[in-house]
Amino acid sequence: MSGADRIPDEIAMKAIDPKNYGDDSVHEAFRWLRANQPLGRAELEGVYPFWLVTKHADILEVSRQNDLFHSGDMPTTFTTVEGDQMVRNMTGGSPHLVRTLVQMDAPDHPKYRIMTQSWFLPQNIRKLEDRIRQIAREHVDRMAALGGECDFVNQVALHYPLHVIMEILGVPPQDEPRMLKLTQELFGAQDPELNRQRQEAMNNADAFAQIQAVIADFFMYFKAITDDRKASPREDVASVIANAKLDGQPINDFEAMSYYVIVATAGHDTTSSSTAGAVWGLCANPGEFAKVKADPSLIPGLIDESIRWITPVKHFMRSATADTELGGRKIAKGDWLWLAYPSGNRDEEVFEDPDAFRVDRKPNKHLAFGYGAHLCLGQHLAKMEMRILFEELLPRLESLEFAGEPRLSQGNFVSGPKSLPIRYRFR
Repeated sequence: MSGADRIPDEIAMKAIDPKNYGDDSVHEAFRWLRANQPLGRAELEGVYPFWLVTKHADILEVSRQNDLFHSGDMPTTFTTVEGDQMVRNMTGGSPHLVRTLVQMDAPDHPKYRIMTQSWFLPQNIRKLEDRIRQIAREHVDRMAALGGECDFVNQVALHYPLHVIMEILGVPPQDEPRMLKLTQELFGAQDPELNRQRQEAMNNADAFAQIQAVIADFFMYFKAITDDRKASPREDVASVIANAKLDGQPINDFEAMSYYVIVATAGHDTTSSSTAGAVWGLCANPGEFAKVKADPSLIPGLIDESIRWITPVKHFMRSATADTELGGRKIAKGDWLWLAYPSGNRDEEVFEDPDAFRVDRKPNKHLAFGYGAHLCLGQHLAKMEMRILFEELLPRLESLEFAGEPRLSQGNFVSGPKSLPIRYRFR
């Protein structure tokens, strides 16, 4: 490695510090990196050296070559050396506390993905449209009943996608608050207002213990669901997972539980963030609100722009399986790479005026759902849920504005709007 490859420590820290995702200042670091060091190497104390991949084209290049850049050999989300060792000591050598599609490579990944894939294909989720519209209408009615002011995140956006995915998964409505709390504790582990202990600063041991406890609670809950669906299968995704087979053999409990966790968490949290991001963007840009109000055919554009603008999944890690070259840099076998999706989604070479929120942005080739073999399984469902909600909401909405300071959660893995006070008038 040449010295020219190395990112200045203060820039690398700014790009990965969870707090900088909470105040949106992380984009300053990404702008600097795209201009000066689009593919550079970070060498920070206490962590394995890693490459920060900040350009749209390079993120695509890594994402489409799943044999060359693995998800499962190293931790799939960023951690410290100490954090990695704790996980490996507990798991007997694996870098993963769960083993979901996210942590898998071929040949396992396609085999596990196909187990539930049919549930999320466009032609199948279309059958759910009427039911989803009913759920959307209920949430819009609830918003109307709140009297013209609400925290859109905590009173609407968190609950609508949660209800949809839990119904598909087969979780009863009375258990939805529990699923929401566990999801927030898992993805909000770096946020002092969302993590389980409500702690400001945690050492590796405390953070590890919290995540471990949250995952154990998820596993305990879904073990009961599995036992029920094995005895009495239903028409839901839980029954598919509980009775799934791999190469003719039932999948083991650990992988079944992991599968539930990824569907139950990623299936609503990222959609909630993007839905809230849409309302945030419309409040901040009254001209865009007027534009989409006047022309409902722009709603799909609003959806994609909100997903790009918020980019709920901030990164995944990959590791090189062989020596290669990327973006003019020599990547060695075993090197660890951080795919910076918010940076790729604001790449000036791909998006004109990338920091602006534009409901009519075309084309909008954002990377928020990933790319290649790991393309988000639920992307069609997420976009459909958002489209239906705004088809129900926008015709009834006469005015929309902030009623206070909106806030983002702290987190360098999955994060988004945490609070969004709005004032509005329904017709």
